[in-house]
Amino acid sequence: MRIAEMNWMQVEEYLRRDDRCVLPFGSTEQHAQLSLCVDAILAERVAVEAAEPLGVPVYPAMPFGLAPYFAAFPGSISLRVETLLAVARDLIESVARAGFRRILIVNGHGGNAPIGALALQMMTEDPRLSIKFHNWYNQPKTWETAMAIDRSGSHGNWMENFPWTRLANAPSPSGSKPSVDMALMKASPPARVREMLGDGSFGGEWRKPDEEMERLWAAGVAETRAALEGPWA
Repeated sequence: MRIAEMNWMQVEEYLRRDDRCVLPFGSTEQHAQLSLCVDAILAERVAVEAAEPLGVPVYPAMPFGLAPYFAAFPGSISLRVETLLAVARDLIESVARAGFRRILIVNGHGGNAPIGALALQMMTEDPRLSIKFHNWYNQPKTWETAMAIDRSGSHGNWMENFPWTRLANAPSPSGSKPSVDMALMKASPPARVREMLGDGSFGGEWRKPDEEMERLWAAGVAETRAALEGPWA
């Protein structure tokens, strides 16, 4: 359930019988023709759908992350590493102070990887906590499903093109785009990255049939729910 649909008294009552919660993390950055908020939309939605049958509260997604390589694309936002880690620490400490002890961080953006290291550190500092850092999109079965559909799945292409990340006023192109030179892109400043990417996609097809996207989504929800169910320390 979304914690936005609870009041503090209901949270207090919930904590008498369970101590799990979900903190989704995303990013606000260019995703070609898709919404700038793809990563936050997907992280929160997969968390909500996974947690609903279990009755576990899901906080609103943190919408900003680390995306310095997209700085030349208007609308993109990037935090400093130290800022993201400070926010993540404050969020974890806040829910822990309330009584949550088992915390699932559902991440929708590869640049947020440092939060995983922070989670390990915080469990060292407070052994009462059990924290999982869960990249929903590249869990084994989810990734296997994506690769079975098309091995080109990547940033801004079909793999992130769900009905809930599309924009009605910016339809997806048909066909496909040549893959970008990832090694060169990672060694390039933002202006050069924009030149290389053009529309922002890393290459491959821009869209797939909704039936295939539903299959991919179901795998992501199932693995996120399994992470929420356990095992926990």
